[in-house]
Amino acid sequence: MGGRADIVMITYRSAMYIRLSLPRLLETLGDDDRVWLWHNGDDEATIEALRPFVSDDRVAHYHHSRENVRLREPTNWLWQNSRARFVSKVDDDCLVSPGWLDTFASAHMANPEFGVIGSWRHPEEDFRPELARRKIQAFAGGHSLMRNNWVQGSGYLMPRARVDANGPLGESESFTGYCMRLAEAGAVNGFYYPFVPEDHMDDPRSPHTLIHSDQDLLDRMPLSARANGVMTVEQWTAQLQQSAIVLQTASLDPRTYSGWRRKLKLVSRRIRLAMGRPAKW
Repeated sequence: MGGRADIVMITYRSAMYIRLSLPRLLETLGDDDRVWLWHNGDDEATIEALRPFVSDDRVAHYHHSRENVRLREPTNWLWQNSRARFVSKVDDDCLVSPGWLDTFASAHMANPEFGVIGSWRHPEEDFRPELARRKIQAFAGGHSLMRNNWVQGSGYLMPRARVDANGPLGESESFTGYCMRLAEAGAVNGFYYPFVPEDHMDDPRSPHTLIHSDQDLLDRMPLSARANGVMTVEQWTAQLQQSAIVLQTASLDPRTYSGWRRKLKLVSRRIRLAMGRPAKW
């Protein structure tokens, strides 16, 4: 058995954000936690921003892929090679909260049924207590979750034993899909509550955002925005707000997201994209 937690940060054309996100992540580590860095592409500014940290004792590994291989391969690189008790990913555009690892590790150790515990990346105004109340549940050790079958792929903590039991991300599987697979196998997933914030800097409402105009959005184009046909800051903000509502209202029954129900949602999404309108979650 290795240390407590190994966390991968995958970087791509993000020099300005890395100067905030990586030092913050390193500051939150305990003595037995380590960061694995994977850089996609050849953006010189990003490589220069990473350079001072490559030799940091808290950084266990650094890998540079000349090709932008996105997220699945680097995530599996960590999951399949780590010997730590827990694995995680923190995005290069996210600021984790102090103490997040201690809180999540404590919750996991008190509740072996937990699968993936996530930070909450939405602003306070996106929280609707009247919607979320039915999904907030208390567990052993004084810990609570706003349960959901999936969390976002940043600022989470998952036992490595879950990877041993369920395998890595599949060839075309998203992190959301992987969380759903764990839920179907009986794992309890959700957002730690009271929420542990994660500042998503690509949210135009973040005080640290680089997205101030439609052109800024087009220049950066977050993966989720691209996948959903978003073209303006207004549309991107609306999608993020809608995502928060979905998380607070989504069914906890994994069967809701399979079979004919899933096919109906996919058809609706394709129609919206074909009509030039952003897809809704």
